[in-house]
Amino acid sequence: MSINTDTVSQMITSLPDNADMTAILEKAERLQPGETLFLRGIEWQEYQSLLVKFANQSSPRLAYNNGVMEIMSPRLDHEQPNRMLQDLVTIISDELAIEILNCGSTTFTAASLQKGVEPDTCFYIANEAKIRDKDTIDLMSDPPPDLVIEIDVTSPSLDKFPIYAAMNVPEIWRYTKQEVAFYHLGNSGYQRQATSANFPFLQLQDVMRFLNACAAIGQ
Repeated sequence: MSINTDTVSQMITSLPDNADMTAILEKAERLQPGETLFLRGIEWQEYQSLLVKFANQSSPRLAYNNGVMEIMSPRLDHEQPNRMLQDLVTIISDELAIEILNCGSTTFTAASLQKGVEPDTCFYIANEAKIRDKDTIDLMSDPPPDLVIEIDVTSPSLDKFPIYAAMNVPEIWRYTKQEVAFYHLGNSGYQRQATSANFPFLQLQDVMRFLNACAAIGQ
């Protein structure tokens, strides 16, 4: 599965290929909510240095795939559905007495794959016990999140699905302003499905009913 990136949001800006890290940092620090900086020709070490720079900040969020980097500053219509979907997973898990771990927008990197990403939200569910007592997660020895939630309220500049596929993330929930879609990882990449892999009873219409209720009567 590949998200169409032919049409890129007008809020996405680029810098020249020869821009230095000072220029990148200055632009990233001035990003307004809803703006995205899209860069090519970025070395892995440069990406790592930016992660260190923004380590103690909730924004911006970075994604990296073989020299291509996205720096994004979320806005309110991005964070609201993100929080609602987090709440839904938590409610279901509470009702079913399932132990989960919400890792939020934890940064996952894999130097051997030249990939890194910060999900909007991610959960350990089936593998929760394997990472329960860990302070850091190493994808070389630890499992990836069981569920990733991605909020796309503008046209994405960087297709993150190949990053998650390389990291073997089994399920993605992708929210757009029109709908929520479930994607399961298979031999040929992510395929859209009618139900959740982690919660097989959960159907798309159930999620949309929940989100619509939140919008109508409050979170």
